[in-house]
Amino acid sequence: MTLHLNLFIHDTGHHEASWRLPESEPLAHIDIAYHQRIARIAEEAKFDSVFLADSPVLWGNPSRRPSGKIEPTILLTAIAAATTRIGLIATASTTYNEPFNLARRFSSLDHVSGGRAGWNIVTTAGDDAARNFGLDAQPAHLTRYDRAAEFVEVSKKLWDSWDDDAIIADKVTGVHARDDRVHTVDHVGPHFKVRGPLNVPRSPQGYPLLVQAGSSEDGRDFAARHAEAVFTAQQTLDDAIAFYRDVKRRAIEFGRDPNEVKILPGLVPVIGSTEEEAHALDAELERLIVPEHAARQLAGLLRVDHLELDEELPADLPEEAAIEGAKSRYTLIVELGRRERLTVRQLIGRLGGGRGHKTFAGTALQVADTIEEWHRAGAADGFNIMPAVLPSGLERFAEEVLPILRQRGLFRTEYTGRTLREHYGLPRPANQLSALPV
Repeated sequence: MTLHLNLFIHDTGHHEASWRLPESEPLAHIDIAYHQRIARIAEEAKFDSVFLADSPVLWGNPSRRPSGKIEPTILLTAIAAATTRIGLIATASTTYNEPFNLARRFSSLDHVSGGRAGWNIVTTAGDDAARNFGLDAQPAHLTRYDRAAEFVEVSKKLWDSWDDDAIIADKVTGVHARDDRVHTVDHVGPHFKVRGPLNVPRSPQGYPLLVQAGSSEDGRDFAARHAEAVFTAQQTLDDAIAFYRDVKRRAIEFGRDPNEVKILPGLVPVIGSTEEEAHALDAELERLIVPEHAARQLAGLLRVDHLELDEELPADLPEEAAIEGAKSRYTLIVELGRRERLTVRQLIGRLGGGRGHKTFAGTALQVADTIEEWHRAGAADGFNIMPAVLPSGLERFAEEVLPILRQRGLFRTEYTGRTLREHYGLPRPANQLSALPV
């Protein structure tokens, strides 16, 4: 079974200090041509997809690193014009959008790209985002996931509100679309009331690829029920295997084929010609972190007022059950700090490369060996590749790691399909509202 590889594009790279390197472009986060160039490199390397994260809030301190982003579906539309095969995945929140508008946006992206759209479904943690939408605080964790489940249900109905054969464009009879093939949705639920139909015909993929990135209990259930690809953060092989088995088991319990739920842990590769060179680059990036800024952000995530840089994490941190925000990431960070007895300064260094995702510094061969080990051990169907520095980290991964994986029969040499679903080996969904079989 070959790997699926997604490129997570994050301005100058995933390391906190990547923007300070001489090679970096400080305005990369708002440069369309830059993103198009990165996507073309990934497409030439035959990645399954590229991915843009997003949040309806200015995240972090803008004095600390490049902040503010172009809305991802708009940016991916521009990338679609500069590429032909690679998948295009955007994050969008179910808490701060409405199903009709979002379903239309992703259907439009799927049409524009010829069937390459994917939606990373998030519920959005944090009170700051809530305050941008007239709320004093974020809705409770379970409430957000209940809304998300109904949001996806409504979106699917809207995508199915046009049959595939609705448009006949018969100039002789003057009939452009058969109105018996365009359906109202008439959804009424706890969170949404939507009549439909969507004002966009059914797109090439039927639905965009559905992606999810939460690893809490609620997140795992949501992924097992709805997601077709899961982006996850796992620090150890044992934890990754346990997560993989758990989500696949839950998918079976929901009546799904577990092979149609692809698990992709995040990996931040720092590659050198020698192991010493890789560790030197990693150390240089860590040196460029401003620890006081990072400590303030970490304190906010851990729900404490202050952290001492040269002390370990406080013993009296809240339990995960008390966290209404990013539950799984909170637990991962706390467990990492306590498992390895890290000081706050050391923990900041470990998180600087990938915000909790696994960072690996080594040669191309060592990176390839790690990828193969996790894949063959049953921890991953592929990886969410998060270069510490862009574009150089991507170029080095493509030029040095991918040939090794291809030699081992673990990654494609050419695309065999045209849509994102075909890249991931997933079927085109049947239309649940259609009067005729699809």
